[in-house]
Amino acid sequence: MNKVALVTGSSRGIGRLIAIRLAEQGYDIVVNFNRNRKKAEEVQAEIEALGRKCLIVKANVGDVTKIQELFATVASEFGRLDVFINNAASGVLKPVMELTEKHWDWTMSINAKSLLFAAQEAAKLMTRTEEGGAIVSLSSIGSMRVLENYTTVGVSKAAVEALTRYLGVELASEGIRVNAVSGGVVQTEALDHFPNREELLADAIKHTPMGRMVQAEDLVDAVMFLVSDQAKMICGQTLVIDGGRSLPVS
Repeated sequence: MNKVALVTGSSRGIGRLIAIRLAEQGYDIVVNFNRNRKKAEEVQAEIEALGRKCLIVKANVGDVTKIQELFATVASEFGRLDVFINNAASGVLKPVMELTEKHWDWTMSINAKSLLFAAQEAAKLMTRTEEGGAIVSLSSIGSMRVLENYTTVGVSKAAVEALTRYLGVELASEGIRVNAVSGGVVQTEALDHFPNREELLADAIKHTPMGRMVQAEDLVDAVMFLVSDQAKMICGQTLVIDGGRSLPVS
């Protein structure tokens, strides 16, 4: 039976690239989206062209009921889940003094709360097989560095990394590996929403020791490593892919 991978927020950006790379590695794919079905269908077509099965499921991962429905659909369609990529993210980019409770709740629900409840559902499916499974979340260096207008997202990503450690320990005995990939500034569609986009790009290029910005494919490579057997003893860790940008260089 083919292995199955679910990638949330995979109709575009890094999630799309991860879904396609997993399909290239032989996985059947569940593409999750919340708004743009047309984009999801384009990803589905790319995956099916690779000879893999692809299921599209619309779900807002900030809603626990929708998360449960998403995984119930996966169980009904495939009967198993081997890889879960927690990629979907959102956030309000404003200065601290302009944030409201609604901004906070929205960002934390989609970016952090979703991981807990999605991981619970993923684990139920992964324990159906002897192989266990792998869960990987996408984080960012905003979890440990203060970035302008990034408060809600940065705090939510810090929560993701902390939850990764707790899930990693508790699910290890079930043969489920839980880790995260934290990326530096990456030029994707999501970056277009930052009011200080140009400053972030200039800073990343100037201050990254490796001499270039992080590319989306760099993060995809890290995700693929963490879901592979080569990472079978990596548990509860956050792998930082930033070309050395976050190091305290004098």
